[in-house]
Amino acid sequence: MDPSFVQGLHSLLVQSTSNDTVQLKAATAQLNREYYKNPACIPALTSIIASSPDQAVRQLAAVEMRKRVSQSSGDQWLQLPQDEREQIKAKLPELVVSEQSNLVRHSTARVIAAIAYIELPMNSWNQLLPFLEQTCQSPTAIHREVGVYILYTVLETIVEGFENHLPSFFKLFAVLLNDPESAEVRITTVRALGVIAQYIDSDDKQAIKQFQDLLPGMITTIGQCVEAGNETGARQLFDVLETLLILEIPLLGQHIPQLVQFLLQCGSNRGFEDDLRVLSLNALNWTVQYKKSKVQAHGLAPAILEGLMPISTEPEPEDLDDDAPSRSALRIIDCLATSLPPTQVFPALRTLIQQYFTSPDANYRRGAMLALGVSVEGCSEFMTPLMPQVWPLIEVGLNDPDATVRKASCVAVSCLCEWLEEECASRHTVLVPTLMQLVNDPVTQRSACTSLDAVLEILGDKIEAYLPLIMERLVGLLETAPIAVKSVVIGAIGSAAHASHEKFLPYFQPTMERFKHFLVLRGEGEEQELRGITMDAVGTFAEAIGKDHFRPYFGDMMQQAFEGIQMGSARLRECSFLFFSVMSRVFEDEFAPYLPNVVPALIQSCKQHEHGEEGFTVSTSEASINFASGSSPANAITVTDDANGSIELEDVDVDKMLDVNSTICIEKEIAADTIGTIFAATRQHFLPYVEQSTIELIALLPHYYDGIRKSAVDSLLEIIRTFYDLSNPEEWQPGSVPSVPLQPQVQSLISHIWAPLLEMYETEDNKKVVSALCVGLAETVNKIGPAFLEGRVDELGTIATQILDQKAICQQDPDQDENDEAPEDQAEYDSMLISAAGDLVAAIASALGPDFAGAFPRYFPLIAKYYKKSRSLSDRSSAIGCLSEIIAGIKFAVTPMTQPLLELFFRALSDDDAEVQCNSAFAIGLLIEHSEVDLSAHYLNVLAALRPLFVITEDGPTARFNARDNAVGAVARIIVKNTAAVPLDQVLPVFFDALPLKHDHLENTAVFNTIFHLFRTNPPVLQPYMDRLLAIIAYVMDPNNPEQIQSDTRAQLIELIQILNREDPNKVQAAGLGIWVASA
Repeated sequence: MDPSFVQGLHSLLVQSTSNDTVQLKAATAQLNREYYKNPACIPALTSIIASSPDQAVRQLAAVEMRKRVSQSSGDQWLQLPQDEREQIKAKLPELVVSEQSNLVRHSTARVIAAIAYIELPMNSWNQLLPFLEQTCQSPTAIHREVGVYILYTVLETIVEGFENHLPSFFKLFAVLLNDPESAEVRITTVRALGVIAQYIDSDDKQAIKQFQDLLPGMITTIGQCVEAGNETGARQLFDVLETLLILEIPLLGQHIPQLVQFLLQCGSNRGFEDDLRVLSLNALNWTVQYKKSKVQAHGLAPAILEGLMPISTEPEPEDLDDDAPSRSALRIIDCLATSLPPTQVFPALRTLIQQYFTSPDANYRRGAMLALGVSVEGCSEFMTPLMPQVWPLIEVGLNDPDATVRKASCVAVSCLCEWLEEECASRHTVLVPTLMQLVNDPVTQRSACTSLDAVLEILGDKIEAYLPLIMERLVGLLETAPIAVKSVVIGAIGSAAHASHEKFLPYFQPTMERFKHFLVLRGEGEEQELRGITMDAVGTFAEAIGKDHFRPYFGDMMQQAFEGIQMGSARLRECSFLFFSVMSRVFEDEFAPYLPNVVPALIQSCKQHEHGEEGFTVSTSEASINFASGSSPANAITVTDDANGSIELEDVDVDKMLDVNSTICIEKEIAADTIGTIFAATRQHFLPYVEQSTIELIALLPHYYDGIRKSAVDSLLEIIRTFYDLSNPEEWQPGSVPSVPLQPQVQSLISHIWAPLLEMYETEDNKKVVSALCVGLAETVNKIGPAFLEGRVDELGTIATQILDQKAICQQDPDQDENDEAPEDQAEYDSMLISAAGDLVAAIASALGPDFAGAFPRYFPLIAKYYKKSRSLSDRSSAIGCLSEIIAGIKFAVTPMTQPLLELFFRALSDDDAEVQCNSAFAIGLLIEHSEVDLSAHYLNVLAALRPLFVITEDGPTARFNARDNAVGAVARIIVKNTAAVPLDQVLPVFFDALPLKHDHLENTAVFNTIFHLFRTNPPVLQPYMDRLLAIIAYVMDPNNPEQIQSDTRAQLIELIQILNREDPNKVQAAGLGIWVASA
């Protein structure tokens, strides 16, 4: 080795450790130019690690040596003569054991791992493992630390090929987990086990058992780190725990109850540092999320909630971005509510909420309100019948003497409004005045405005009584409130416009005048947020008042939106894209001139890097997933820099990277969604951009962020539907063979999109994305018909059957035996997925028509199993609804399935819930209408089962009115099917008394078909009801009422009015129907 080469390299490394930027750049350039391209730098760096007196230089030499060894798949290393490589391999283990600096030891260990990655597969370093095993068992603690760390780094780098060594590794690790002297040995052992876990084969029962035997020791080590306040070690070990939780091999299954108890104890111990408690609680959150079947099977939710509620009472930090044990506890309550069946969560939580809310301690009352709020998302359906007991708590909370409780109650109201719209809108007489009072109080102003925003969003026509007061109060706050409060005030004004529609017009121009100052703000932080929210509100105004009134502002507002794109803010770009989406819907063709500027901005957003810097790329999609989730897997993430090969993750500002990452992901999600919306709105004007948009959206389907995948799916399917519409298609007819072929361009577009969509589904693990795919596919099948199914019907059917059978990837639970039935009691989000799959089956049936009959017996048990009393309302309702839609699609071909369907619908008619009764009434009416089996013998039983649905009080829930309307439709179908079998003298009084329909206007077709049928076949039976009938006709024909009947029904009614006028013109005139006589 040339001593001058070593000396020159050493001098430059010394210069590289200088704080002088100029010296550092010069040294780096010279090193890259004169040394690092020469393989001789590797033995030279080894010599420097061995001999330099400067620890920083030895450390840098080790880091650079690892890079040179790893570069270009080990090319430089393999260029070295064999004898030099052997000398280095012999020397490095000695150096790492004798090195005094922990940092240098770790960096040198990574050099050994890099060399092992190249040499071990060639069986050319057989001395390494015996050396490591010997070092790990040394009587000297520091040697054991070095040995296990090298073993850990080697395992990180290359595990495959070590399968034969697993038994000896497990035996060694069992000893090291109980190292009596060194916490570092124990911690590194757990990290090494985390790496090994990722390579255990699911069929290797012995290895799984050996690993599980070590779990108690691993958990003990985590506890020791937390107790000792060792945050670095705790973070590393919680990362290992998350890796174990997300693995498909059920390594943790039998230990979940103990793990939950351990994490809850750590998280609730106020003697520990808050950061460490948060780590423990986050790990508990992962446990609920990833091991929910075990949490559910062991019934752990009540105990978890009992442990979390005291934590929720702890102080919250002022900054919304800061974490704290209380926030972590509420996140877990949210996760329990959305992951587990509400029956396991809400009853226990409700008891705790009531208990805490009666506490004299305001912190307990605040915790109760926040816990209620976060639980709504996953338990809304279950909570609905319990709301009469919940509202008194909310009302008391909003008037609590403590401001923190009042603010927490506002949060709860906001959550309730999002998930229980009808329930909250019915409480407007209490909520609106109370929130307006809280808006006046500076302490509760911001929370109250946010809550008021949520209430106004769902208020609809009921806002009219409050609008003047609301606008006066909110507009006043725009002058006096702090910027942060102004943002939520503007959001509330936008919601007021949304609810009031054209009644907002008197306030529109003055409000725009006040808003104009906010639309030109250029500062960051709060100013940026205020500008963005103002743009959102202006978009809402346009939708509320219509394009004619908004047109004078259209051009200026589009210019402001374009300026927002140029300001370098992901948040403002997101707001601009949302604004474009709204403007395209409002102005349609008039939006077309802006497309040349809008679409490139959307495409650019879809293509951008999440981290915002072109120079850096995360090397694997798994790493990206972990960035998004805030996790860090046991295997090292490599971040590459094109100029210098690779750099250590420690050198990257991960927090900054994650922050940029999440905001840009949301921007891209909105951009992807906006593309589909704008195409649907601008139609043929968008055609020049379809190809590029489709390419970019397909590229987003494998993205690690589920929101982006969902938006890409939605827009791609919207593109298909709109492109199909633009082809001027003929109306399709049901059948397995398309009666109308697709145009070649449409067929080509579908083919390009379908394959990547199917590929995405086959690996998709997010239920919301799969739900969106099913709903979008159902809409597309309904739009395009059999031509979309051609060549794809089996694949579409597989998607639906896998989900209904709970065998889709997104429904898999590694801790559940493949042969086990999925539990009937499931989370509400799981029910949404089942409902979406039912929509897809119904769409396929509609497109195939009678040709679906052969497949129906296969689908029927998969759907019918969701109608059981033990199932949730959503499951029961969607099962009956799906079957009714199938009958509507296949019509007479339902005949072979008549008996099982009739039995099921009879059971469902006696369901306790009006929503299920509603679907059952519709379904049984369709079955009687279309089946060729004579069901007249069952008519009296069916009519008796339908009769209770006609009894309803004026203040009854909407679902009861819908059920009555569907019962009317069912009776109508029965009468038409076999009039002679119906006791008309008993049925018609009840029938006419329920008319006109006020909720489900689609059933008007069946109702008036029956009336026309009776006029044709038996007019005398209608004579006693003539006055009532004329009033009903006047109601549905009134142009001031919303459209209630289809055009063919309207034409027949006009014809009927002419006939009745000839018989009794006075009655027709008195009913206000003369206009239809005159128009004939």
